[in-house]
Amino acid sequence: MTQQRVTGAARDDARLRDRLVFGDETAFTDLHERFSSLVYTIAARVTRDGRAAEDVTQEVFLALWQRPHAFDPAKGSLRGWLAMMAHRRAVDLVRREETQRRASLDGRLYAGAVSRGDPVGDQVSDADAAERLGTALRDLPEHLSRAITLAYLEGRTYREVAIELGVPEGTAKSRLREGLRRLSVALHGIHAHAGEQP
Repeated sequence: MTQQRVTGAARDDARLRDRLVFGDETAFTDLHERFSSLVYTIAARVTRDGRAAEDVTQEVFLALWQRPHAFDPAKGSLRGWLAMMAHRRAVDLVRREETQRRASLDGRLYAGAVSRGDPVGDQVSDADAAERLGTALRDLPEHLSRAITLAYLEGRTYREVAIELGVPEGTAKSRLREGLRRLSVALHGIHAHAGEQP
């Protein structure tokens, strides 16, 4: 009985894939109705963000619609393939966000804080920039400086910052954005003021 069920499911998966190959829009609707909650749940578990999970869900279904041959019924179930794709895409999204967050640190915290010049001047300038950064960080409100410290100095992810602070992940992201904005303003102000001195 179980073998018949598996064979029947594999046959259904193959038929659905074939309908997608021929551009059958009702097949896409059937696919979405059957598996969207599975894909969304996996994406939400990885990203911990409803909007990101919705994006991943759309990407997964769009990818299968555009390239239905990517799924091979002979290698496994459509359910398993979609689950694997949801997990992969969600992990990729989290990694991209992490990369962007780290790049944002480099671009925002030190923009204009380190002058260009000879190597000795750069070393002095780096020390000055670190001192200015420390001062600007201490001047931030506690809830912003703590978020910045956790994310950028201790290397925590958005999710880890949220857990550590006991706030939703969206709140943690907002605090990081606001903290970076204030640091950037403070560092640019300090840099501009230092440039005016004789």
